[in-house]
Amino acid sequence: MPRVPRVLFALASLRCATILSVTLGVYIQVPFCQTKCTYCNFHTGVVSRDRYQPYANAVCREIAQFAGAGASVGDVSAADATAPGSLAVHGPIVDVPSVNDPIINKLTIDTIYFGGGTPSLLDPTALTAILAALRGRFRTAFREVTLEADPETIQPEKAEAWLAAGFTRISLGAQSFHDRELQPAGRMHRRADIFHAVRALSAAGFQNISLDLIAGLAYQTAESWSASLRELLEIRPQHVSIYMLEIDEGSRLGQESLAGGSRYGAAAIPPEESMAEFYELASAALAAAGYEHYEISNWGLPGFRSLHNSKYWRREPYLGFGAGAHSFDGCTRWANVHDSARYVAGIEQGLSPREQIETVTSEQALEEEFFLGLRQLEGIDFARIRRDYHGALPERVSNLSAHVDRLCALGLVELHGSRLRLAPARLSVSNEVLVELLA
Repeated sequence: MPRVPRVLFALASLRCATILSVTLGVYIQVPFCQTKCTYCNFHTGVVSRDRYQPYANAVCREIAQFAGAGASVGDVSAADATAPGSLAVHGPIVDVPSVNDPIINKLTIDTIYFGGGTPSLLDPTALTAILAALRGRFRTAFREVTLEADPETIQPEKAEAWLAAGFTRISLGAQSFHDRELQPAGRMHRRADIFHAVRALSAAGFQNISLDLIAGLAYQTAESWSASLRELLEIRPQHVSIYMLEIDEGSRLGQESLAGGSRYGAAAIPPEESMAEFYELASAALAAAGYEHYEISNWGLPGFRSLHNSKYWRREPYLGFGAGAHSFDGCTRWANVHDSARYVAGIEQGLSPREQIETVTSEQALEEEFFLGLRQLEGIDFARIRRDYHGALPERVSNLSAHVDRLCALGLVELHGSRLRLAPARLSVSNEVLVELLA
């Protein structure tokens, strides 16, 4: 086992003393799409449907391996362990907990999130088998089971099968209600598909539907954005996510934009100032319609906040299964190999799919407390953070206190008693504020 600084043992002891009061989340990665969005640089791809079932089988087997085989279940090749940004881990992985770990073993899975990619492409029987594998290997008391779905993939019979399997929540990637904005983004669905999908889900019995919009798509205007908001509120889903377009230089749209080209609508992307205005318009419209703004990008009707995603923002433990999935036990993070074909081949050989493993240092944990915690509108308990981290990082904590005082004076953050939060007027530029806070 790698040598861990003494302060990390202290943090681990704290984690072990408190982690039993929380539950466990599980993320299932399905890296397949019908087409790749032009703005996307995720590790997803368009593959033959013949590869769907072997992949689902591999996920079930990974769950069984993790839960039953102990921590040392295989080797990581040098090629797996030297990806950019990863640690060079070679040989057997012996320090990642399994369900046999006395801490993880006592946790109950209460949230599951199938993300991707487009998980709704898998046959309902494959999705059902994955849920059955989790029920068979872990303690479970499901409160929320989410499936990401694209509108054009939803049919009444599939929706009924998902509900019967145990899914309770569907996250619908609408992105826009305007075909002119959807087409250059590489989306396969059109406006009418969104309404058809919602009707099918509601008819099947789903009572928790989340709908996504993206502010900043090519050809988007204040008028078209306002129209999308009106149609969203006409549907009135239980949950809404609003994301501002991020142009990754590794995506097709990003490469075209850097080259000064016009494909994929690169020349028609609204300026950042407009994106911020669209975000503010959405925030006001959703508030007026009764939605609670609880996280920078997320709104829910009362009682419909995302339970699973909230675990990430609170730094609670979660396990990830599938190609590219990440896990976190409170002290350690690890990730699976991204390539789905290599993932399946390795699982079939009984090898560990893990290619990255990292013990979270005190400094990293402190930064995560801010970057993740301050995404929540209620903010974080700054007094607790100062208390918990002062012994390990006294100078860093003192500097942070000075930064907080300065940013409060500038109106960028607010401190109410022990609660520190981003100023409501600064949410659209939250990344800049957080970078300044942690500088």
